[in-house]
Amino acid sequence: MNILVVVDMQNDFIDGALGTKEAEKIVSKVVEKIKGFDGRIIATRDTHEEDYLQTQEGKKLPVRHCIRGTKGWEIRSEIQELIGELPVDKKTFGCLDLGNTLQKYDEWQEKIGSVTLIGLCTDICVISNAMIVKAALPEAAVIVDASCCAGVTPESHKQALEAMKVCQIEIIGEE
Repeated sequence: MNILVVVDMQNDFIDGALGTKEAEKIVSKVVEKIKGFDGRIIATRDTHEEDYLQTQEGKKLPVRHCIRGTKGWEIRSEIQELIGELPVDKKTFGCLDLGNTLQKYDEWQEKIGSVTLIGLCTDICVISNAMIVKAALPEAAVIVDASCCAGVTPESHKQALEAMKVCQIEIIGEE
């Protein structure tokens, strides 16, 4: 089985509170990647509560974003329609539930051959979840499609890709 993990393709990261022009540019590529993917698709959704600014993350990044129930928290509609199932809510950068779920699929359902990650932000949540997947499934190919990712800045996007290469995560779609 092959898995596609769509990381945090939420309005606040695309054109909302923490949006960037690079994030806006990948939306159509993400849509095409999902449409052409043969396998199971799982999405993650960054999820914060009203007390976000009092959390450790909120103190270090004091920009209210992805507050449960807001428009910014929602996965971009054209992407959510293609995924179908509900996203995995995560309250921090990496999602241990994602790793645990993938381990269970691999052990109890069907062996996972590859996990491809796409989405936002390369240098925060994509890299965090790629590392979790690599730890959870050390024998599966872990792939990041750089053409379907964007970082906080173009420079930090490239740095994250280089860091993942060192950790034996395959990077495809680089320019």
